[in-house]
Amino acid sequence: MGVTKSEIFSESQNQIASVAKVLGHPARIAILQQIIKAKSCICGDLVTEIGLAQPTISQHLRELKNIGIIKGDIEGTRVCYCIDEEKWSEIRDLLATFFQQDICGKDCC
Repeated sequence: MGVTKSEIFSESQNQIASVAKVLGHPARIAILQQIIKAKSCICGDLVTEIGLAQPTISQHLRELKNIGIIKGDIEGTRVCYCIDEEKWSEIRDLLATFFQQDICGKDCC
């Protein structure tokens, strides 16, 4: 497998790629949608709602937490996850800026 030369790309390009990689799995999208719907969730709730095994949900939660889009508060022996509103806005703005770039019209190619 080749090595990604991330240092030759801009910070913005690397950020977009990192976010896209994490959001590129449908289970993570389902997890985010469930957390948004419920306002916050514990892993067990996500297992019940999404139907994946607990270790699989935990792995996906870890990836989402690594990019900062969710955060977890410890409640006894459980962790309650919610959307990090500041990071959510940052990611939304990053992707909006990327997708709002002007592109050529119908006759580009």
